[in-house]
Amino acid sequence: MKTLFKLILNTIPRPILIRLSILARPILAFFLKGKRYTDPIDGKQFKTFLPYGYGKQRPNVLSPSTLSLERHRLLWLYLKNETDFFTADNKVLHFAPEQAFHKRFKNLKNLDYTTTDLLSPLADVKADICNLPFKNNSYDVILCNHVLEHIPDDTKAMRELYRVMKPGGWGIFQIPQDLNRELTFEDDTITDKKERTKIFGQYDHVRVYGRDYFDRLRSVGFKVKEVDYTSDLSEMDIDKYRLAKGEVIPVVYK
Repeated sequence: MKTLFKLILNTIPRPILIRLSILARPILAFFLKGKRYTDPIDGKQFKTFLPYGYGKQRPNVLSPSTLSLERHRLLWLYLKNETDFFTADNKVLHFAPEQAFHKRFKNLKNLDYTTTDLLSPLADVKADICNLPFKNNSYDVILCNHVLEHIPDDTKAMRELYRVMKPGGWGIFQIPQDLNRELTFEDDTITDKKERTKIFGQYDHVRVYGRDYFDRLRSVGFKVKEVDYTSDLSEMDIDKYRLAKGEVIPVVYK
């Protein structure tokens, strides 16, 4: 059994991992139970997490129970510990809702919660982020995580996000970001999927964001806080929750 699960952890391809069935998840979670690591989203503990990633996989990052990754667990901890997301009465718009969050957020009685996406079956409203069907100044909180790197005209999408956010509202717009890169890189002449995966991280990403991402958000009107929440956590907790040390959370305000 030990050898079997070692084989699974090292060889399961990403597309299969993200399609783990309702049946497979609890089975994996059962066999990987332990005390070493904790998923803060559901509180379950494991001896190891699963590998994940395009091409070269990152070991020990995908939670067997919620299928959360480093960024999901970091966001959960930030929302829980540093905001009133779980207690205040807010109208929330959530783009491309993640499996780890969708049902949990939907069940929160304090939220008027709407999900949207062009393709996701979890979306309440099928919509193009560059042409949203919502009125101006509609939402107190907007979550839009790992979406903008897929959008050719991200400035137009950012303007739409700003338009539908209420004055005084806030949001979190996480993206895959290379903090060692000053300027964002994009090149639509690269069409080969393997080459795009190598350069952009995924074949369907259209850019690699650099540190100028925050200024892009400011250029459409947002005030931006660049929050390195892992700097507030101990090394023990960073390891316990399997977080990416130094990952910056882009918190925006209108």
